[in-house]
Formats: sequence, structure tokens, C-alpha cells
Amino acid sequence: MTTTRLIGLVALVIGVLLLYFGWQSTQSVGEQLSESLTGRFSDETMWYLIGGAAAAIGGAFMVFVRN
Repeated sequence: MTTTRLIGLVALVIGVLLLYFGWQSTQSVGEQLSESLTGRFSDETMWYLIGGAAAAIGGAFMVFVRN
């Protein structure tokens, strides 16, 4: 396994974990209340979701697409 694929795999795992924690955060009572009053999730939750998606997409690209 090359170094690029190893780094991609680590980024993919971290991205999936961040997405999981972001999703868990969106399901909390406080976050649901905040979202229903303001129409959006908190900044921290959004950073989990955005960072997780970016890391997962970048990691998947490095593992599956790059040689």
C-alpha cells in the first residue's frame, strides 16, 4: 500500500467519523430545538458535517481514484 493510499484511508475514516458525530449532534434535543427556532443547525454541527464530507470525499478520491 502506497503512502498516498494510506493517507487517503486515514482521511476517509476520519471523515466518516466526523459525519457520524455531526449526524449524532443533529439528533440532540437542543440542536433540534435550535434548528426549529432558527431554521439552521449550530455552527459547530455544520463544521462537523462539512469537514466530515470534505475529508471523506478527499480520502475516497485518494484511495480509489489516484494511482
